[in-house]
Amino acid sequence: MTQVGACAPDFELPDQHGTPMRLSSFRGRNVVLVFFPAAFTGVCRNELAELQGFATSAQILTVSADSVFTHRAWADQEGYTFPLLSDFWPHGQVARAYGVLDETKGFAKRGTFVIDGEGVIRWTVVNPAGTPRDLAEYAKALADIS
Repeated sequence: MTQVGACAPDFELPDQHGTPMRLSSFRGRNVVLVFFPAAFTGVCRNELAELQGFATSAQILTVSADSVFTHRAWADQEGYTFPLLSDFWPHGQVARAYGVLDETKGFAKRGTFVIDGEGVIRWTVVNPAGTPRDLAEYAKALADIS
């Protein structure tokens, strides 16, 4: 897994509208990079809904191996305003680069990476499938680097 203090691997993935987004384009701003297993699931839905509140203190980027079309339908249904990035093809390449691809199941683990404005990973956590992340930890990690 990518470690705290390392440069965050750069990537480019399409968002839910098919627009390519590159991590490095957010330099100068803190980023919360959130990998999730699958759209339309209960734990993921609750976690992503709670993330909306962090959009003022950091750029939220979420990633799963779901297709652009799945992300678009889910974002429209749930009202998500941050990018949902599709790591669909090559399947899971970004999750693999961050060390959070479950190779046997073909989806991302619940990995989170707080990246500072210089592109350095400042905090990370990976939770087991079905276990939601503690969003208070995100807030603390962001406060520590702001």
